[in-house]
Amino acid sequence: MDHQKNRQRPLGLRRIDPWTTIVPFIAIFILCVVFILRPEGSTYTLSSIRNFLGDSFGAYYLIIGLGVLIVSLWIAFSDIGRITLGKPGEKPQYGFWTWGAMVFTCGLAADILFFSLCEWIYYAQEPHVAAMGSMQDWASTYTQFHWGPIPWSFYATLAACFGFMLHVRGVKKQKYSEACRPLLGARTDKAPGKIIDVLAVIALIAGTATTFSIATPLLSAALTSLFGIAGSKYVTIAILVTICLIYTFAVLKGIRGISWLANACMYLFGALLIYVLVFGGEARYIVETGFTGFGNMVQHFIGLSTWTDALRTTNFPQNWTIFYWAYWMVWCVASPFFMGKISRGRTVKQVILGAYVFGVSSTLISFIVLGNYGLGLQVMGKFDSVSFFEKSGDLYQTVIAIIGTLPLSWLVLIILAASMIAFYATSFDGITLVASQYSYREFKEDEEASNRMKLFWAILLILLPIGLIFSEGSMNNLQTVSIIAAFPIAIVIIMIIASFIKDARKYLGESPKKAVFPPRRRTKFLLKRVK
Repeated sequence: MDHQKNRQRPLGLRRIDPWTTIVPFIAIFILCVVFILRPEGSTYTLSSIRNFLGDSFGAYYLIIGLGVLIVSLWIAFSDIGRITLGKPGEKPQYGFWTWGAMVFTCGLAADILFFSLCEWIYYAQEPHVAAMGSMQDWASTYTQFHWGPIPWSFYATLAACFGFMLHVRGVKKQKYSEACRPLLGARTDKAPGKIIDVLAVIALIAGTATTFSIATPLLSAALTSLFGIAGSKYVTIAILVTICLIYTFAVLKGIRGISWLANACMYLFGALLIYVLVFGGEARYIVETGFTGFGNMVQHFIGLSTWTDALRTTNFPQNWTIFYWAYWMVWCVASPFFMGKISRGRTVKQVILGAYVFGVSSTLISFIVLGNYGLGLQVMGKFDSVSFFEKSGDLYQTVIAIIGTLPLSWLVLIILAASMIAFYATSFDGITLVASQYSYREFKEDEEASNRMKLFWAILLILLPIGLIFSEGSMNNLQTVSIIAAFPIAIVIIMIIASFIKDARKYLGESPKKAVFPPRRRTKFLLKRVK
């Protein structure tokens, strides 16, 4: 009963933090106005900043990516990995499947479907891929590398950090800066902490804007193809608003609505993959090319992770690898926070390895099945997607043409559209929920943000994508938004991980061993000590 009272207790306006609400709102409003009124000038400015950061600090992004992966595995298999996120011996709050579904769907949104279907087309035109060997050997390798262990290491590690902060330390502030308190101390409540929070919120909005702007036109193309209507930026904006209404309705229902959507999303996603694999007629090629690409990635993993193209012969890492690491970093503001929130009762090791199991495996399966289907049509001469793209200049219509080669393609378009809407709704439900809680000066674990605050964030998250669509931003512009926002956030990520390790070691020192191990492991540990 007390728990329900706390959840239903209204949170007054005095508790709202202007630094994480008003300041980001003003910044995003100004950006939207600039994008709409001066599209060419804003594009030039963004490109200049992106070229400076990507060219001068490319190694910075790559080092952080590989470093976080290594640290995540060290944490999982160290004593810290045995800490339960909650009370010692507490059972997980959600079942394994439901938890895994929310972990996977909250972290990717609909861009996984877009890039799964078409990323290999970009690589087919890259001089670097041609220099390394055939498109057959390297297109599948790079898609799995860019969506594999390193990007998911950001989520997995930070989910453990935030879960420890929320469920073990029971903090009163659910903010990015609070995760840095073990390092910052009292400065967390002063200017350094406020700067971190403002940067986090702006990065969150930049990440959601990039996702919406990249993948929504594919949803628009699928729906216009189904209903035979002409596509335009206004149709895309109408779809954005509709998606906003759907995920706003769901987020008002709280975690229960999000978990239901996550499960529905997984079933739709699975149905799409199975249909393409079984009825596409390329099952053997899909599986074998995916298996070969996975082996190729594992064999060359360190080289792929550290290649900077120092002579700038192709700028491949600047255009792709650095963009992807930056893209995942800006999503780290909300997705891992949500993952940590739903991980009560699990150990640090279970959270990190579980995120890899659900996240990496599901993502790679998507790229193997959907990507290799189109690649197979290309290399076997059944449908020349690359030429179609070069002639039309429209990647989204190219994807629709690839889907058109499947039997009952209209059914595939329906499943694709439903899956994308479900991905959007699930991902942005989690983001909106976290952002609304982030907006209060203090926020206890058993409280719930007001519906007005959730509605505020649901609308705010849709503004910048609309501005980017009006500016007719190319893929390069959208990549730029993430690369710029990720530059300062990467430093904050390092601070959060360092703070977590410091605080977790302190916790291990102040707690007896029996308070750290779950019941079964505690028994094994004591027996081992007796022997």
